[in-house]
Amino acid sequence: MTKAPIRVTITGAAGQIGYALLPRIASGQMFGPDQPVILQMLEIPMEKAMAALNGVAMELEDCAFPLLQDMVLTSEPDVAFKDANWCLLVGSKPRGPGMERGDLIRENGPIFTGQGRSINNNAASDVRVAVVGNPCNTNCLIAMHSAPDVPDDRFSAMTRLDQNRAQAQLAAKAGVHTSAVKNALIWGNHSATQVPDFVHTTINGVSAAEVIGDNDWLTTTFFETVQKRGAAIIAARGLSSAASAANGLVDHVRDLRNATPDGEWRSVCVKSDGSYGVPEGLISSFPVRADGKGGWEIVQGLELTPFLAEKIALSAKELSSERETVSGLLS
Repeated sequence: MTKAPIRVTITGAAGQIGYALLPRIASGQMFGPDQPVILQMLEIPMEKAMAALNGVAMELEDCAFPLLQDMVLTSEPDVAFKDANWCLLVGSKPRGPGMERGDLIRENGPIFTGQGRSINNNAASDVRVAVVGNPCNTNCLIAMHSAPDVPDDRFSAMTRLDQNRAQAQLAAKAGVHTSAVKNALIWGNHSATQVPDFVHTTINGVSAAEVIGDNDWLTTTFFETVQKRGAAIIAARGLSSAASAANGLVDHVRDLRNATPDGEWRSVCVKSDGSYGVPEGLISSFPVRADGKGGWEIVQGLELTPFLAEKIALSAKELSSERETVSGLLS
């Protein structure tokens, strides 16, 4: 191997998503088949959690991955984020019985304040941060504000899982393989207000709306299935999405590291510049293109139908409300 290893921090590493994610990073699926990695795994400072993390590390050892150069197991954020090139913020407190979304935001806020500060003070100069722990958009906003020395464009949150869900639903309805579906897109918040965009999606190069020919299905069943898919999975398996979330994060990181193919885009939650009426400064999902050199840009000039514009405005309103809820953590 000629490449120097990169350091990848994973929070909540012994959790369900972490368990599905770590072998995919160690095997080269996220950063490439010739990129050695050092996994820096963070868990909460509890005996049971650290014992589980040790078991995960034992399994990774037993896989004998050629690209896995070293592992760091810790409950100390400053240790976990030391010299990290990528920080994958997967861990967050789950919603408990009777908790409202606002309660969850307030509970998780201090966690991401602390992690943002630790990233700011300890990570590598080229660090990039991807947030998965929910509510991921606002958790990303908190972490970004808590790391003033890290450029804002290094922070992102994940709606790639939602894009994959939308792509799969459209493919199934059209009776085609998922590879035939291009430019499925998610706007707004990673929540029940997210906006799966069928207007700009194509199936075998033809408008998805034209191929499917059922506007009622697109604006109701399709829309609601994507918005509520996470809840449906919890109802079915008794646990949140794990394998599909890990897969979405692998896709998310690759989408930002590799040049987006011509004529295509990917769904990424990034800091809004005011495009498409989304208030500036919010972390919102947009169509994004990456240049393969570390840069990215929000795709401009897409025409929004009145239906999409209304739904995007509602999701942006929710994001604004969430920002207000954590305003005390953003100073």
